[in-house]
Amino acid sequence: MSQQAMIDHIIDGIIEREGGYSNHPADRGGRTCWGITEATARRYGYQGDMRDLSVDIARQIYRVVYVIRPRFDRVSEMAPTLGPRLADIGVNLGPSRAARMLQEALNAFNDCERLYPDLLVDGQLGELSLSALEDFLKNRPEKGESILVAAVQCQQGAAYLEICRRDPSQERFAYGWFANRVLVNSKQEAAM
Repeated sequence: MSQQAMIDHIIDGIIEREGGYSNHPADRGGRTCWGITEATARRYGYQGDMRDLSVDIARQIYRVVYVIRPRFDRVSEMAPTLGPRLADIGVNLGPSRAARMLQEALNAFNDCERLYPDLLVDGQLGELSLSALEDFLKNRPEKGESILVAAVQCQQGAAYLEICRRDPSQERFAYGWFANRVLVNSKQEAAM
């Protein structure tokens, strides 16, 4: 799959899960369309009504803000299941938080720095983080990616529970977060 096709595949999955316009009173993101919050759309330069945000503009925002800038496209090249999951987490919890989840998992799995040095958990996937991912996958060729995905899933679920603990109004969304984001099965994940 070409890089462009891979990025399109990631974005298609996100848009399918997010759907069209929404303005749920308990949603801290406020008015959204195709999963793009009004605040993100404005930062990107969109000035229209959120109901009118085109899927093409949403795709452009996803491409830049949630796939290329956080380098989840690079992760996807090495780990085709993990990269799309990180992009999806980035949409829901922020790209930096998704990147930190990967960095935390890589630090836990580096065998006391025998495989690669500990990473600074800064939410930025620079060359050291990408190199650590590559080294991890080389050293764990059979189940490495699925173990990283599981570690990220655990952190993702814990993040949602913490959101609900801090703000009980968000319990309205907890079941859906787990059903549609954390517990996607292999078939759905391949479609991410």
